[in-house]
Amino acid sequence: MNSTQNAYRLGIDIGGTFTDIVLIGEDGTVLTQKVPSTPDNYAEGIIAGVTPLLPRQIGEVVHGTTVATNTILERKGALTGLITTKGFRDVLEIGRLRYPRLYDLTWEKPLPLVSRRLRREVAERIDANGEIVHPLNVEEAREVVRWMVAQNIESLAVCLINAYLNPTHERQLGELIRELAPDLPVSLSCDVLPEIKEYERTSTTVINAYLQPVVSRYLHSLSNRLNQQLTHTDAIPPLYVMQSNGGVMSAESAAEMPIHIIESGPAAGVIASLTLAERVGLTNVLTLDMGGTTAKASLIEDGQIMHSPEYQVGGGVSVGTRLSKGGGYPLRVPAIDIAEVGAGGGSIVYLDTGGALRVGPQSAGAVPGPACYALGGEEPTLTDANVVLGYLNPDYLAGGALPLNAEKAHQTLHDKIAAPLNLSTPDAAHGVYRIAAANMARAARAVSLERGRDPREFVLCAFGGNGPLHATELAESLGVKQLLIPPSPGLFSAFGLLYADIAYHLVQTYKRLLTELDADELKETLTRLEGSAQEGLLAEGENAAQVILQRAVDLRYAGQSSELTLPVVDAEVGQPQFFDTLGERFAADHERTYGHRAPDDPIEVVNLRLTAIIPTAKSQFSVLQPRNAQSLTSNRRCYFGRETGWLEVPVLSRNQLGSELESGPFIVEEYDTTILVPPRCTGRRDEWGNVVIDMGS
Repeated sequence: MNSTQNAYRLGIDIGGTFTDIVLIGEDGTVLTQKVPSTPDNYAEGIIAGVTPLLPRQIGEVVHGTTVATNTILERKGALTGLITTKGFRDVLEIGRLRYPRLYDLTWEKPLPLVSRRLRREVAERIDANGEIVHPLNVEEAREVVRWMVAQNIESLAVCLINAYLNPTHERQLGELIRELAPDLPVSLSCDVLPEIKEYERTSTTVINAYLQPVVSRYLHSLSNRLNQQLTHTDAIPPLYVMQSNGGVMSAESAAEMPIHIIESGPAAGVIASLTLAERVGLTNVLTLDMGGTTAKASLIEDGQIMHSPEYQVGGGVSVGTRLSKGGGYPLRVPAIDIAEVGAGGGSIVYLDTGGALRVGPQSAGAVPGPACYALGGEEPTLTDANVVLGYLNPDYLAGGALPLNAEKAHQTLHDKIAAPLNLSTPDAAHGVYRIAAANMARAARAVSLERGRDPREFVLCAFGGNGPLHATELAESLGVKQLLIPPSPGLFSAFGLLYADIAYHLVQTYKRLLTELDADELKETLTRLEGSAQEGLLAEGENAAQVILQRAVDLRYAGQSSELTLPVVDAEVGQPQFFDTLGERFAADHERTYGHRAPDDPIEVVNLRLTAIIPTAKSQFSVLQPRNAQSLTSNRRCYFGRETGWLEVPVLSRNQLGSELESGPFIVEEYDTTILVPPRCTGRRDEWGNVVIDMGS
């Protein structure tokens, strides 16, 4: 991933409402652009945002996208078939006995991404030791493949039982499919996820097949459009895509393995937060990324991002979240541990059947958007409530690019919320504001309290177009004492794209009791994984000589179904006390996460993990300059609830805020966001240009 000399690096982050563009030069020059997303064709919004920043020499493009996420949410993926071992046709239906809402008897689990009619069996069997019990019936398999092709499927998944131990039969099927249907995209589980647990492995393989044609077409189209736009460049810049795990991969690899880019955008925000935390000397950070559709929370502890080996996708509007276990399709790939809820500026406000006030998870999105956008939206949203409260500029957003109709916001909130509840419009709006914060708190608690971490020990880093507007209310509910608002917070995730490294992840099931592990065998297996990782990087044209290897192991108490992942240093593997130390580390982490340890229970190794990282060249700049550097001299009347009422609030630009603490209330208004510092808080600007907010007692 080498940039052309003196070239800019381009970061593109697509959100549900806005598309964010960041251009960083080697000399530290930063250019930004924020435009409405174009869901019908995201490339149109991207080109609209990139064009004003050109012509400039572009060395590489890094992209964060919601295309894979939306494809699953909207069930608009490829018509997919599944071939599996005889007797395992209904694995997707059976799944796991887990409900996202325990006492909700009306809940129905989502339909499988592959209908039963398109799930076919073949005769073959490999036992739990990887030995072939019944060879693959090749003639039967040939007929099954021909039948699949006759159904006009667009993609095919293959997941045979115990193929993670011995892929021979899956490889045979792969060759047979390429012979009979050479243009048909195929996902083999031994390539996608060579890991134990047939349901998770089948689900992950099917998701990859379901997304493959859609993501491939999208990335190919985007690449062509960008290349046409960047005709002035000396060479076609490479296109990289952000992965859910916080690394980047080539567009070609993303098209083959789209399961790795589902949480692309949210991951970029956490990477940006880590970069910022390192710069200002923070080790414990709770991140809040709130845009127009969702709010995402994640944790950085001791300078390390928290990862999860599995998450759920497609569980309603909340994807990739710890809050919807059992509500979606399990995806067994490493990802930054992010909890996500449907709480954004576009979240629709409504009264449920019991007359209770609700905010989200449904969103007005970019089209038609909140009522105040005057683009056809008729439902009140969180943004409309913020206009009523005086928190948002009543005339425009995004530096004037998006005019607002404040009267429409007042009218729709009054007619549909305030009047039915017999409340004043400001009181109804303030209730909406507080309920939205309560929704966000669910995500923050999922990555902190539910993991045995006390949020009061963390600094809250808030970004996204709406994060800085709601951060203090969230911080108060969590007991957080200090907040950090970076410059250009509405474009912050796009900055993160340009600070991510190339990452290549491998996993291999290695089921042993910890007491039965052999150090030499363990090192040999890790060495094989390292060789595979280097081969993969070389195939992508990367310099494998620069690779940094990180090893990890999944552990659990024998008999459990969930594992904890612990890092392993290669030099420690051969040490006499290695296994005892590993066992103690697991017990301590288990106690911290779940509140107990079981000293008499045997510990089991389940999987070995390897991450190969190639650091990227990162542009250096001392202070991120906000897009609008002019001074503002205005006041706005803002409503802070019945106890405080309406107050005349100064409106500042970031450069007007000094290094000394200034008492709230005041508003910092920027091109891409609005920062609210309420009466109980104080704020200042630090040496890096961040707004630091201290909560009152």
